[in-house]
Amino acid sequence: MSSRVRDLGIRSPYDKVGDLFYFGRMLDKIRSHRKGELPLEYQVNLGKGFDKKCVTFLRVRYELVVDYVNYGLSDEAILESCFGMGRRPSEGEIYMWNEFMRKRGWNDELSETLESEKKKEAMVSRSEIQTMFQFIDADEGRLVNDNHTNSSSRSKYGRTGNGVPAKE
Repeated sequence: MSSRVRDLGIRSPYDKVGDLFYFGRMLDKIRSHRKGELPLEYQVNLGKGFDKKCVTFLRVRYELVVDYVNYGLSDEAILESCFGMGRRPSEGEIYMWNEFMRKRGWNDELSETLESEKKKEAMVSRSEIQTMFQFIDADEGRLVNDNHTNSSSRSKYGRTGNGVPAKE
């Protein structure tokens, strides 16, 4: 991973906006792409993978989120706009979303993809990496410890972007 990728400012998928995992990461990738700074390995999955799961959960089009980002709205304003144009999930639905997303790759249909990516990135021996979120964090140079679940801090690292590797 190049230092250029590390300096993109793309958040961990664990970092929350409005109590939602992943949403801020998707916004960071859109902003980086708009500035022409998003590496190709990320661009091929924009609007797909975890991005698509996120907008589907909110019942909005990905292009609408891109428009909101391009208008210069804050993360919170974009999320509120999504709630208004799509739907506002209940606290229970947000909890289920977060739990579903943070466990992706652990004993599910992404498990094989996760193992393949770990092999490609020479992380096979890293038994603590059991989910796609953990893989993304490890790949981007963050500690893998699942203590991010209550975090809202912004990370300075970035890579794959939407949880489904570009080389899938």
